[in-house]
Amino acid sequence: MKILKQVMGVDVSQQALDVCLGHLREDLTTELYKHRVFPNKAQGHIALEQWLRNHTDATVPVRIVLEATGVYHQLFASYMDSEGYAISIVLPTKISNYIRTLEVKTVTDKTCCQALARFGLERKLDNWKKPDPAYEKLRQLTREREQIVQERTMVKNRLHAEQSEACPNANSIKRIEERIGLLNQQEEQIRREIRQIITSEASIQQGVERICTIPGIGTLTAVILLAETNGFELVRNKKQIASYAGLDVREKRSGTSVHGKPRISKRGNKYIRKALYLPSLAAARYNPAYKELYTRLVSRHGIKMKALVAVQRKMLELAYILHKNQTDFNAQYEQEKRAVENVLSSQTGS
Repeated sequence: MKILKQVMGVDVSQQALDVCLGHLREDLTTELYKHRVFPNKAQGHIALEQWLRNHTDATVPVRIVLEATGVYHQLFASYMDSEGYAISIVLPTKISNYIRTLEVKTVTDKTCCQALARFGLERKLDNWKKPDPAYEKLRQLTREREQIVQERTMVKNRLHAEQSEACPNANSIKRIEERIGLLNQQEEQIRREIRQIITSEASIQQGVERICTIPGIGTLTAVILLAETNGFELVRNKKQIASYAGLDVREKRSGTSVHGKPRISKRGNKYIRKALYLPSLAAARYNPAYKELYTRLVSRHGIKMKALVAVQRKMLELAYILHKNQTDFNAQYEQEKRAVENVLSSQTGS
């Protein structure tokens, strides 16, 4: 029977690639027919690609479906992309929700790659595009800076504790201060490298400047948003970018007895969430639109952090819209929108 579609689901870990082959027949039935484990390194990628050729129909394209797992999938995805395969990288939340719909009692690497293969056979997925080298470099630099900031905070706490001792050790204090100085120098070096990349890429500079028109968002935050999303390359709508950042709301309700509190999933990019925290504080205080939203939500349920998360989500969605439409922030947009709606409603009424 003729094969309409071929998919290889790949569950990626640091050491291994669990792969499962499946195809969709002409009568619309699916079959998972091969499973194997390869090492997640260059030799394993080559062996996997040869194995894939030997067990698939050369006349039907093969789609490779991966789950986004930190950085461990990047080398494999880049290699298979260079070999001409169509690749789709799926958010973990989508796959975990999909697995719940299957009759899977035990979740293992094998069942995960099987679920990825089934998911690819049943859905129409977007093609993954290899990240732009400039965005890739910016992501590496911003993440390195984040690690340095965290380390500096710990060292400063250690300095405070040492200085508060009854008998502080002068040599220890000196070494700690030197370490803080070194971390400050390294952070400044990273900032210079980030500025060099921005100024050398006109499109990135324009994107950063555009996002920075949003009150509360500075250059570093704008860079993180663009770097972590590859310039919003595969984002199709506001709901998708909120889910990617883990700012989507999960709520469990059933009948009259189950009323779970709505919570954000946090199953997404933690760097985006962290980058938006301080800007959301500034926006909730100084941006009239977000200040109104923040005040309304706090007065409703009294939870400030919940209101800040809503502001973060709105800021992220706005950054995406501005970048997509290539427009700057307009503080009067909501007022202008309401005025137009009032005019239209009055014309309709008359």
